[in-house]
Order: sequence, then structure tokens, then C-alpha cells
Amino acid sequence: MTSRRSLPRSAAAVIGLSLTLTAVPAAADARPPAAPTVSEQQVMPHLRALQRIADRNGGNRAHGTKGYAQSVAYVRDALDRAGFRTRLVPFTHDGATGHNLIADWPGGDPDHVLMTGAHLDSVKEGPGINDNGSGSAAVLAAALQVAESGLRPQRHLRFAWWGAEEQGLIGSADYVGKLSGADRRRIDVYLNFDQAGSKNTRQWLVVHDDEHDETEAQQAFEAWFAERDIPTFDIGVGGSDHESFGNAGIPSSGFSTGISDCIHEACDDLANVDPKTEKTSTDAIVGVLWKLAATTPRH
Repeated sequence: MTSRRSLPRSAAAVIGLSLTLTAVPAAADARPPAAPTVSEQQVMPHLRALQRIADRNGGNRAHGTKGYAQSVAYVRDALDRAGFRTRLVPFTHDGATGHNLIADWPGGDPDHVLMTGAHLDSVKEGPGINDNGSGSAAVLAAALQVAESGLRPQRHLRFAWWGAEEQGLIGSADYVGKLSGADRRRIDVYLNFDQAGSKNTRQWLVVHDDEHDETEAQQAFEAWFAERDIPTFDIGVGGSDHESFGNAGIPSSGFSTGISDCIHEACDDLANVDPKTEKTSTDAIVGVLWKLAATTPRH
């Protein structure tokens, strides 16, 4: 999260028809299968891996450092082994080359892209395990659930891990800026997750993109939390990578668990993440992904 923010190798076989979304429109009375849930043991190892990377690279995973490059390599390897099509998209900032990591899950309507992302870099002052290893780990765990379930979505699923967010949303802005007009229009909505495991979280901050009339994802997140009696608070678009998409006219949503006490400090380490909160955030991402992946808009 940038300092400008005020508020926050093989693909798994299809496990069973009950866990797949058909590639053809479902019958009118059919319902998509319930989304899987994750355990803390499916999410927290990713955060421990990012902590180890920071520990052996001067205590951080910042843009232009070996710590960031190794963070990208860790995430990419997990995705490649799960069957995603991955690619690195380079950009240059402040004299250093950075990379965005883009991962596409095969299938789905390429004219209706459901994109999910989080920034992977930290500041130079610390390891950035909550900001934003937590969002990156949650998105990675959600993507791996797609593979493990053999999901066959109606929309095309794309996942992203952004570089140089802490320098001013550089990586995501570069990616969006290089998209053609047609490719921008193909993205139905972008879902962003920044600080997904803050300690002492009492409510989840759900992004409302009123400027672009985005309601589908926002309402899906709020319904998911409401069904579990988890309070939410609405926030606008800004301060993280969804701002880059909004500036390009692409609707966005997502959520944060709020700014932690150790933001942008050396103490933003593994102890700065609450495992239960991290699991809840990941389950929310998976639940909404399953819901939005089941249909495509009628436009």
C-alpha cells in the first residue's frame, strides 16, 4: 500500500462434476457449486516464504531488489506447477527494471475477463508481510484453488501481482497504460487486495466504485461478509492498484482489512499478520471469484 492511502506442474485433475462450472450456460434453476474454503495451512506458508526471502535480502522485497525478483519467482513457480499460463511484463522505474506477473487460467470467455490482483513489492524499510504479502498470498491461494478444483469458468480468469506499487502504483499503471482500448473493454472488473491480514480487524473495507457504476462485485463481497455476520465499511477507489484501473475506465472492487500499526516499517513482518483474518480474506476472495466466474454480463 502506498503512503498516499488513507483508508484503507500439472494442473489438478477435475475432482468431480460437483466442483466444476460448466462451459455452457446453466439451466435457469441451476446453481453454481459452493466455493471451496481454505485452511490457514494453505495460505500462511506463502507468507512465511516471503518472510524468508526478505530475511536473506536485506530485510525487504522492494522494487529493483533481489528480494522482489525472488518473490516473483516464488509466486510464478507455484502458478506454473498448477497449470497457469504465466508471463512477466517488464517496466522501468527509477533506473531499475521491475516486473508485473500475469497469470491466465485456461478457458472462459476472453471477451469477459475477471481480473484479480495485489501488489507484491514492499518498501525498503521492511519486509512488507502484511503490506502486501498478505494480499499477494491470498490471491495466490485463491488462484491455486481454481486449479485444484479444475474450475471451468464462464469468464476468463486472470491474476496479477504488481511491482513498484509502493513507488506510486507504477507497475499496474504501466500494465493498464499499455493495454489497447479493446483489451481494456474486455476486463469486466478488476478486484484488488491490499493488506488482507491486519491484526485486530473488526470490519472489512469494501471498495465501492461509484464512478464506473460497479455493483456486481461490491455487492457480492458485502453479501459474503453479511452471510457470516462480518461487518463491512465502504471505501472509494484510491491509494492502491485499483486506482490505475479506475483511471483507465475499468470498474474495480476488492477490499482491505485496514492499515496496520507497522505499515512501512521493519516490524511489518510475519508477526504483523493475523492468520485467522488472512484465512477469512482468502475465503472471501474465493467465494466471490466462484460467484462472478459462473456468469458473464449481458452487455
